[in-house]
Amino acid sequence: ESSEKVKKICNQYGFELDLSKKIYEMSVSEKQTVEIIKVLYRGADILILDEPTTGLHTDDVKKLIEVINRIVDNGDSVVMIEHNLDMIKVADYVIDLGPDGGDKGGYIVATGTPEEVSKVKNSYTGQYLKKVFAKKIG
Repeated sequence: ESSEKVKKICNQYGFELDLSKKIYEMSVSEKQTVEIIKVLYRGADILILDEPTTGLHTDDVKKLIEVINRIVDNGDSVVMIEHNLDMIKVADYVIDLGPDGGDKGGYIVATGTPEEVSKVKNSYTGQYLKKVFAKKIG
């Protein structure tokens, strides 16, 4: 019964996972997929991710974005701490903390859509997003 529920979750969210593999045989991406499936299996309405793109190949980041979009499309929420611009630029809402790290950080520098944050001059994230959006246009 539980393996059927896992298969249903994989189909619903577009996970490609070899369920016959042992955890120690899995890649970083596959292990992260298992962790997300575990949360969805328990019926969570909100998924909190801490730098989910760390260690992922560019193609795996694209797959993760697709999965997160499916989770949101199904009415659930995703909150994440992230530095990857590909992930940030597709967010619905960004809270940029800074201006630096450590003792010089932790303050809200900018909030809003990625496009709105890209217009905030004292936001490092915004300045990098501005370059990303400029490439799309130009």
